[in-house]
Amino acid sequence: MSLFPQAPNAVVMIRPHHFSPNEQTAVDNSFQSSSKFDHAEVSRLAYEQVTRAAETLRSHGINVHIFEDESTETPDSVFPNNWFSTHLGGQIAIYPMYAPNRRKERRSDVIEFLKAHYRVQDVIDYSGLEYDNLFLEGTGAMVLDHIERVAYAARSNRTDSHVLERFCSHFNFEPMVFDAQDKHGKAVYHTNVLMCIGSDFVIAGFEMMTDTKRRDEIIRRFEFAGKKVIHLTEAQIGAFCGNALELHAGSKRLLALSSTAFAALSQSQKALLEQSVTLVPLDVSAIELAGGSVRCMLAGIHLSKR
Repeated sequence: MSLFPQAPNAVVMIRPHHFSPNEQTAVDNSFQSSSKFDHAEVSRLAYEQVTRAAETLRSHGINVHIFEDESTETPDSVFPNNWFSTHLGGQIAIYPMYAPNRRKERRSDVIEFLKAHYRVQDVIDYSGLEYDNLFLEGTGAMVLDHIERVAYAARSNRTDSHVLERFCSHFNFEPMVFDAQDKHGKAVYHTNVLMCIGSDFVIAGFEMMTDTKRRDEIIRRFEFAGKKVIHLTEAQIGAFCGNALELHAGSKRLLALSSTAFAALSQSQKALLEQSVTLVPLDVSAIELAGGSVRCMLAGIHLSKR
């Protein structure tokens, strides 16, 4: 058992050479920017921001595996946490993706690299469920509590509860499904923009959960597990405060989050978090135009090294 089952020490990142906000995902992702921008400039900035983010994480002791994406057909490839996840005990899951062009992000070279450098017993591939219009976009669709073994999931086009149940029975999680909406009544497209679970804290936009009974049950579960519960406003969720990932380097724990999110947290929220983790803000402002932030960019490696 890892010392920090919730907080990996290694991540996979994809560096895009032709990044742009994805037209195919704009329909149900209200976090995407609809304003006009210079595509060439945004693409250049995204490349630089991934490079700098990886350097910063490495300087904090995180093992970053970077893969290049030179394709022009995969505008969202910078978000690999949606198409695969890794799990203690040597398992990898591969997921069915909602947008057709996101299905092209799945890469055998990434999986082969992991098999070569880490102990991988089993790869479970759910991607064929796309043919039945069933989707579960990895750790975007689910926020996993690796300690309590609960998979939190907000219902959306990208989170099918039947696929979630299948995942949970394979990987020994309890599914905890809920509804979450923004102030316009639109479903939150990915659970990981709403909620971040750390080893001993959770930050989430609980007010966006529409069923008060389910919301109270979820908060009680976190409190019962001894986690500090930090409430985010809808405006803070819009600034990607929920889209963060706890990592560890040696005995210290970090919280990787975006500069946008860092600026939107209150001083008291930062002070509460800093009792547990060192906050590591990363400038990913160009990438946030696509409706995702730091958590989406990091596919955590919960595998043992070879």
